[in-house]
Amino acid sequence: QLVESGGGLVQAEGSLRLSCAASGLAFGNYGMGWFRQAPGAERKFVATIGRSAGTTYYVDFVKGRFTISRDNAKNTLYLQMNSLKPEDTAVYYCAASRSSLGSRWYKDYDYWGQGTVVTVSQ
Repeated sequence: QLVESGGGLVQAEGSLRLSCAASGLAFGNYGMGWFRQAPGAERKFVATIGRSAGTTYYVDFVKGRFTISRDNAKNTLYLQMNSLKPEDTAVYYCAASRSSLGSRWYKDYDYWGQGTVVTVSQ
């Protein structure tokens, strides 16, 4: 089970830190990722991290603003989001991938959280 938290309403240029708590799976064996889905849009890749946190990859529109990290001792994934923009408004989902390096592809993920809502106002 993956449970996201940390979403909310924030003004543009503000920051939020999302968390994803994992249970019932060997968290350290999975690459992890964050995706987001804006209203009326498809779910899109945001960032991924390998199981040992040695590799990370970001989609271009969040590079330099978002940071993905993980704490395997706490079975928790994080997404630090800075300089938020209104276009970052979406439901954010964490997911666990069988790929040890993580993945940008939706099909590589086996487990998904229920999502947490992020709303960025002007």
